[in-house]
Order: sequence, then C-alpha cells, then structure tokens
Amino acid sequence: MKKVVVGLSGGVDSSVAAYLLKEQGYEVIGLFMKNWHDDSVTISDECPWLEDSNDAMIVAEKLGIPFQTVDLSVEYKERIVDYMFNEYERGRTPNPDVLCNREIKFDVFMKIALQLGADYVATGHYCRKGTIVNEDGSEIYQLLGGKDGNKDQSYFLCQLSQEQLSKTLFPIGELLKPEVRKIASENELITADKKDSQGLCFIGKVRLPDFLQQKLKPKKGVIVEVPSTISQYSKIETEFLNRAEELAYYAKKPVYHLTDGKVVGNHQGAHYFTKGQRKGLDVGGTKEPLFVIDTDVDENVIYTGQGKSHPGLYRRTLFVTDEELHWVRPDLAIKNDESLSVMARIRYRQELQKATLYKIKGGIYVDFEEKQSAITEGQFVAWYIKEELVGSGVIS
Repeated sequence: MKKVVVGLSGGVDSSVAAYLLKEQGYEVIGLFMKNWHDDSVTISDECPWLEDSNDAMIVAEKLGIPFQTVDLSVEYKERIVDYMFNEYERGRTPNPDVLCNREIKFDVFMKIALQLGADYVATGHYCRKGTIVNEDGSEIYQLLGGKDGNKDQSYFLCQLSQEQLSKTLFPIGELLKPEVRKIASENELITADKKDSQGLCFIGKVRLPDFLQQKLKPKKGVIVEVPSTISQYSKIETEFLNRAEELAYYAKKPVYHLTDGKVVGNHQGAHYFTKGQRKGLDVGGTKEPLFVIDTDVDENVIYTGQGKSHPGLYRRTLFVTDEELHWVRPDLAIKNDESLSVMARIRYRQELQKATLYKIKGGIYVDFEEKQSAITEGQFVAWYIKEELVGSGVIS
C-alpha cells in the first residue's frame, strides 16, 4: 500500500483531499504545518493557526488517520518573511504564496514527509498532474490547470520542479468547489462550510502595511500625480534594428521625475506601496481615483495617475533574467534567439493572455499581444501551452 502525507491546513480542500486518498486505498497521514509564531513581528491579535490546527486534528480523527503538527516557523521566517521584507525594501512586490509552495510545502515539508516513509505528498490545490511516458520508459510530469476555472491554482505552483511533481498528488484537481464542499458535508467533516482562508500563506489575516512597518520604518515622502499626456514611449517600431532591440525598449520600466507632475499629497514610505494600488493614498479632489503607476524607493516618491486607463499603468513587454527563469518542463525550454507562442498571466486569477516568449542571452522577454495593467517587479509571470503550465519567472 502506497503511503501519502497530506498537508492538512484546517480547510475544506485539504480535508477532502485526505478523504479521497483514503477512499482510493492509500495509507494516509495528516500533517499540519505551523509556519508562524514570531512575536517580534506580530501578525494579528487573532491566532488562526491554533483554530486551523484544531480543525485539521478533528478531521484526521473523523477519517481515522494519524495526525501531527510540524513546526516550520524557522524555515518560513528565513525563506519567506525575510525575503518579503528585502523585496519590499528594494521597491519590488513579492508573491509569498508562490514562494511558500516552492520553499516550504514542496521542499521542507516534502522532505519531512519522505522521512516518514511517504511515497507522495498531497495538497488541496485546484490543479492536476499529468504524466507523459517516453519511449525509453522515463516519465515527464505535467502541471495542468484545475477543472474549476474559478479556482485554478496552478499559478501558485509555477515554480515546482519535475522532481517535486514526481512525488505530488492533487486529489481535488478534477472537482469543482461546490463538489468538494458537498463531499465534505456528506461525510460530516467539520470544515465543510468553513470559509476559504485569506491573507498570507499560513500566516492568516494581516494588513500588509502594518506587517511591513514592523521591519521597514515609516519615512515621509511626497505623492506626485503624473498627467496622462506624459508618455514613456516615443520611438516608432520601424526604427528598431531587430526584434531584441524592440523588446528591450518596450520592456523598459518607465522612469518618472518630480518635474513630470505635481505634488498632491504625502505618504509614510514608498516601500509600502505597489504598482496598480489604489487604496491607502488618502488623496482626494481628483476627477477619477488615483492609482500608483510607479514607486521610487531611493528618492521615496510615489508616482500616481488618474483612472484605470492611465498609460503609466500599462506595458506590453516584461523581462525575466536567467537567474529567475524556471521551466516546469525543461524539455520545452527555448534556446537563445528562439521564440515560443504561449498563453501567460502575471497574477492569480487573471485571464490567460496571448504572448510570445523570446529568448536572448541573459534572460527571456514575455511580449504580450495586448498591453498589461500593473506589470509589477518581483511578481511571477507564468506561461502555459493549452492547459499546461510549462514555465515561469520573476518579473525584473
């Protein structure tokens, strides 16, 4: 009998994942990951992990499977929280959920599971795994989107490797969310009607500025409103010598100066803000709402523009360096001067967009057919061929 360790989070999805695996004849062990208890950086007066671990334990008892809690808070602080602070300090916006999957669930946690003699690790993610068998008998693993288009979580797993996928199961990937809740309800699992968790991966509810202020000190600066007539692009395409030069031009991050607009307010630190943000600016009197179009952490200036259609919010092309480029399917990786047509997204739940990858020495350009709103440094871009996520990278 194959042994599976399920990451029981105290939510309905992982509860049903454990139930299904037991029904399929696996020997199932439930493990709850405790990822946070650092009092020097408080998250919230509430303590969601205690409630969640209790729910996970009750589910394990109901299913008749062994259960234990593993404390991964030291690794979580080093690999996720410290990284987050460093990225925000640099004016970038990290994605802790993608990192948590790569660094914690499918690395530290997976190693613990394998030490317990597990053949596989399973989670309650809405995605699927495919297997391609080569002529020589070797296998290639595919990361496929979940059947529930509203809940597809493949984006959060965009940094997984072939080795990690080989030992992973996604039991609920073929189901829709209402079906998952129905299974939980029919089997009287305590998590059947529990709300989906919000906030950072395994940390719980958190107001990000409050969280960041505990390490990144407030620093007063100005908010500048840039009129929509200021354009960062002046060249016409016929002037480019080649495709690489054209892409380099359109991938360039816009650079604004104080003289490009007028001061309309003050802020407590440019590193607390991210591109596309609307809330928290506290500037009134504009015809349309202000959106952050850029942050300058060196000069501590926030640049804003009126309305969702401000040109400063949009870019067609982004760049990923070789160091931050990852292929879930290394056999599909393109070489220098090669291109590949894909569908791509720059954030979770974004509709997939038509794009072309273009590889050069040092990295890869992702060139979208249509301009994208709020391309944000530090976030992940993931690309797909049909329903399969084949690669990703950190936007630079």
